[in-house]
Amino acid sequence: MLDIRLIREKPDWVKERLKLRGEDPSSIDHVLDIDAERRKIIADVEQLKSERNSISKEIGVRKKKGESADDLLSGMKERSERIAELDHKQAGVDEKQRNCLLSIPNIPHPDCPEGSSEQDNPEIHRYSEKPTFDHELREHVDLLQEAGWVDFSASAKLSGSGFAVFKGAGARLQRALLQFMLDIHTKEHGYQEVSPPFLVRENVMQGTGQLPKFREDMYGFEGGGLFLAPTAEVPVTNLYRESILAEADLPIRNVAYTPCFRREAGSAGKETRGLIRMHQFDKVELVRIVHPDKSYQALDELRREAESVLEKLELHYRTIELCTGDLGFGAAKCYDIEVWAPGSDLYLEVSSCSNFEEFQARRMQLRFKDTNKKNRFCHTLNGSGTALPRLYVALVETGQQLDGSVRLPKALHEYFGSEVMRPE
Repeated sequence: MLDIRLIREKPDWVKERLKLRGEDPSSIDHVLDIDAERRKIIADVEQLKSERNSISKEIGVRKKKGESADDLLSGMKERSERIAELDHKQAGVDEKQRNCLLSIPNIPHPDCPEGSSEQDNPEIHRYSEKPTFDHELREHVDLLQEAGWVDFSASAKLSGSGFAVFKGAGARLQRALLQFMLDIHTKEHGYQEVSPPFLVRENVMQGTGQLPKFREDMYGFEGGGLFLAPTAEVPVTNLYRESILAEADLPIRNVAYTPCFRREAGSAGKETRGLIRMHQFDKVELVRIVHPDKSYQALDELRREAESVLEKLELHYRTIELCTGDLGFGAAKCYDIEVWAPGSDLYLEVSSCSNFEEFQARRMQLRFKDTNKKNRFCHTLNGSGTALPRLYVALVETGQQLDGSVRLPKALHEYFGSEVMRPE
């Protein structure tokens, strides 16, 4: 959530930055109109309270003199009733202003490349070369179904499209990848593992920016009171909501595995086929809460930690920086890491590493007390370390062999229990 003082003091600058995201700047005019109404109410209340205090003092003076103050009491009552009316009105305006602010996206960092769509995202890093094969390549859907590792017919019968049933070695590989990634981030990168609930309250979803804007993409229950978490970012970042941390508590580095639930449908095509776009999928998420002065150093570290997973798995990938027009709602700066899936002939996003600056912290009232004893908003960051389905796709398509088996990278041998996945 943006600081209303920033909008009030630099409205034209805020509009120009939001226009770079493709946003309608009229939302800023709207929130300023609400802000003006709110400040007028506050000024009126303060004036009425001043008048009431003056009357109260005059009543006291008259009583000391033994004089009647009956003529002043009606004015005292009238002002008290008017103050109560305005207090109630202000509460409604406060809520209207907050709801408006909750719908305005973050301001892009000045260093973000300008652009209108993903076509304008520059590539900033590439690891290794695309693998070559001496046999005809197959897509993961065919590989997995024929080997008996994933049953899409069974999942469709149970839940519809966008789901999967993993079986045998297919399920074992999924478990091996999750354990492998958690071990990397806890043992090598210094994160604390947490295991949060998968259902969260509405205000928790607001805290990290999924609500109110993306309500239609979420799975809600009990009349909207609880939601299935779309990513571990939501419960893990909100662990610290409404807190004032000590500066010595920073940085906080947490990692969590959770299933993720999203109503992403997507149109038919190979970019949504099989495991590439799902309503339920597993993910290992990295969350950092840091001092504002250190958040961009933390973003670079976070990106390298996510990239290291792919390097250990011997997978070709590229990293792109998102332009202003392709940034996520809450991000001030973001990198996407895309792994190469040779059978599908696609780069697949497996991680987005974002710095939200104080955008999320302001929404969830997450602060720290600095060395000057001043309460300041923390900066929050997160990144997938990584999402499982597309990593799974790239892994089996890269390791595919002519006989339908999949050769696994050395880093997974201990976790999987074998060097090769063989058809069931």
